[in-house]
Amino acid sequence: MATLPDNTTRAASQHAPAVLVLADGTVLRGAGLGAFGRCVGEICFNTAMTGYQEVMTDPSYAGQIITFTFPHIGNVGANDEDDETTTPAARGVIIRATVTEPSNQRSLRHLDAWLKTRNLVGISGVDTRRLTRLIRDGGPQTGVIAHEPGHTANTTAMVDEARAWPGLEGMDLAKEVSCTQHYDWSETTWRLGDGFGQLAAPKHKVVAVDYGAKRNILRCLAAAGCEVVVVPATATAADVLRHKPDGVFLSNGPGDPAATGTYAVPMIQDVMKTGIPLFGICLGHQMLALALGARTFKMHMGHRGANHPVKDLATSKVEITSQNHGFVVDADALPAGVTPTHVSLFDRTLEGLRVEGKPVFSVQYHPEASPGPQDSHYLFERFTDLMAR
Repeated sequence: MATLPDNTTRAASQHAPAVLVLADGTVLRGAGLGAFGRCVGEICFNTAMTGYQEVMTDPSYAGQIITFTFPHIGNVGANDEDDETTTPAARGVIIRATVTEPSNQRSLRHLDAWLKTRNLVGISGVDTRRLTRLIRDGGPQTGVIAHEPGHTANTTAMVDEARAWPGLEGMDLAKEVSCTQHYDWSETTWRLGDGFGQLAAPKHKVVAVDYGAKRNILRCLAAAGCEVVVVPATATAADVLRHKPDGVFLSNGPGDPAATGTYAVPMIQDVMKTGIPLFGICLGHQMLALALGARTFKMHMGHRGANHPVKDLATSKVEITSQNHGFVVDADALPAGVTPTHVSLFDRTLEGLRVEGKPVFSVQYHPEASPGPQDSHYLFERFTDLMAR
């Protein structure tokens, strides 16, 4: 292999051997990427062609190793504006092709260097199509990535390590990615040439419960005129209501909703009794459904990508959505008075609900992620309209 010149921005560690071992005994070898070390978690795949930096910093990926199906990841480098959280919760990353030099006006660093600063372990040169088919056909797989130059990977021990990992079912991860105390948020959405804005004249006050909230959700709320107070996942109804909100937002997040629901559901039920408008996204949607008496279950392979068609049952319009979830609300278990509002055109799973006669609604997908690019932004307006009544 040719030696790279000293002034290259591509990290030499990218060429160090790495190995990916699955719980079923599959061994895939490639080149290391990002931080040195090893990681273990549930391997999932994401079909998005863009937004890899946002994906890897989405707190909803806690406990997971992300496989990108799009082969060219890293071409536009990384910057300081596209992170969805300060410290990524994902365990690792798997990509097909060796990362090329970045080519984008917003790029500040090579993806390999960015991964190092975030302590994310990765592997490139893997047959991601094969890996995706394995997950598609066999369901979620636990895996271990070892990127440890100078050490010979013991693949037998790695298989044992993968099999010993408990899996996401029954795992409460919201506490791990949530804030620990409340804080105010006023930053609005990004504009080319201007960067992020600041809320000038708030019209509503919203308490956002942080189960692993993405920054851009908070920005969209602020851009819609909401003064946002973010509270921890473990906040009680009293903690939420003492801020005297006009509305309550339930954020996205990782893990098994039934596990997080042990402390989140009572809070949501008490808030609903007040009649305050309530809006949930992703894990927040699942938690709301549990609070209403529905149930959730783990999906065969989940929904993760920026190209998922969802039908609005009221208008018959189709939205192109961004999604990231491995659990789903059982549409057949919705109680009386709870109406489905959106459905996936991939597999007909439930993508949204509302409570009849109450200002309460939620969606499974991510309207802030702009895959359409703004097909779903009306949901933030729906929330503010409910607060204005």
